[in-house]
Amino acid sequence: MSDKPRALSPSLPHNRLVAYAVAVELLRAVHRAGIRDAGLRDQAMRAAKSAALNVAEGAGRVTRADKARAYAIARGEAGEAAAALELAACIGAASQAAADRCGALASRLVALLTGLIGR
Repeated sequence: MSDKPRALSPSLPHNRLVAYAVAVELLRAVHRAGIRDAGLRDQAMRAAKSAALNVAEGAGRVTRADKARAYAIARGEAGEAAAALELAACIGAASQAAADRCGALASRLVALLTGLIGR
C-alpha cells in the first residue's frame, strides 16, 4: 500500500471542494502524527474525521442555512483536531513539527470554511 494520496473523484459535490481536500490532508497529518497519548489521539482523529465528513455533508446540502451549519461544525472540528495535537506536543506525546503541520492545515481549512459559510 502506498502513502501517495489517491486522486479524488469529481463525482460527488464534496470532491470538487478545496476545503474537502484540505480536510482529508488534515486527517492524514493527524494520523501520521502518531500521538502517543491515547485520549488525545482518539480526540484528534475523531475531530479530523468529523471535519472532513461535515465538509462533505455541507457540500451535499441544498439550502444556504443547511450548508452553513455543516461547514460551521467542520470549522469547529478542525480547530479541535489542531488543539489536540498542540496539547499532545505540550506534554511530549507528539512532535512539535507534527503539531505545527496540523495547525497550518487547520488554519487553512478554517479560512476556506469561513468563506463557504458566508456564501
